[in-house]
Amino acid sequence: YGLYIDLPITPKITQRFRWIAPGTFQMGSPETEPERYDDEDLHEVTLSTGYWLADTTVTQEQWQAITGENPSSFKGESLPVENVSWDDSQRFIQQLNKRHEPLTFQLPTEAQWEYACRADTTTPFSFGENVTSEQVNYNGDLPYNEGEKGESRGRTVPVKSLPPNAWGFYEMHGNVWEWCQDQWKENLGKEADVEPKNEKEEKGAGRVVRGGSWLGNGARNARSAYRIHRLFSQESFDIGLRLSLGRQSRSR
Repeated sequence: YGLYIDLPITPKITQRFRWIAPGTFQMGSPETEPERYDDEDLHEVTLSTGYWLADTTVTQEQWQAITGENPSSFKGESLPVENVSWDDSQRFIQQLNKRHEPLTFQLPTEAQWEYACRADTTTPFSFGENVTSEQVNYNGDLPYNEGEKGESRGRTVPVKSLPPNAWGFYEMHGNVWEWCQDQWKENLGKEADVEPKNEKEEKGAGRVVRGGSWLGNGARNARSAYRIHRLFSQESFDIGLRLSLGRQSRSR
């Protein structure tokens, strides 16, 4: 999958980060994509600087090692941490950064998240035109685009339980929603953009979550282009986070 680094979150716990080189991609979905939503306008996005992204979501083991707490509804060291708000994620990241100066951990932007999720694909999912419950942890009673019903696990699964995408990232579709850095914007528009990042403070706007979950409206909401938001303080047993490591200027 290319260049990676294994960083010690604590002396005994490591997290693999994969390097994503600068590039240009089509963000959103074409009007021909089945079951799309109106806020997924297709537009060109250029990420002019590369970045490191964790190959899994933050686990309960990692969260507890840093904060001393485990807010998750489904308990297990290798399960993704959930029941954490955007504000909670920021406090976790602040504590992590204090331990690892001068490194800078953060949440990925919405564009960075979708670029990594797509892994150079233009289909509804990084796995192709459709998915199965062997690839994605979603509500299998609600398949995508008249596909066959699959397993509904009714809970999270341990990270790395399901196949990674072509760039080596696990469970970017389904399992838990993932917080992004961006504040919510109703529609990203059709104009080309470079390094998009929406941090304009609007009362009640909330922050972006991506990727779908084990719950929700099935596979439709686990598509690469699907976007939704939650309030800063909102917690749920299907929302977690994935870490990014400060943007770098180097190339692969």
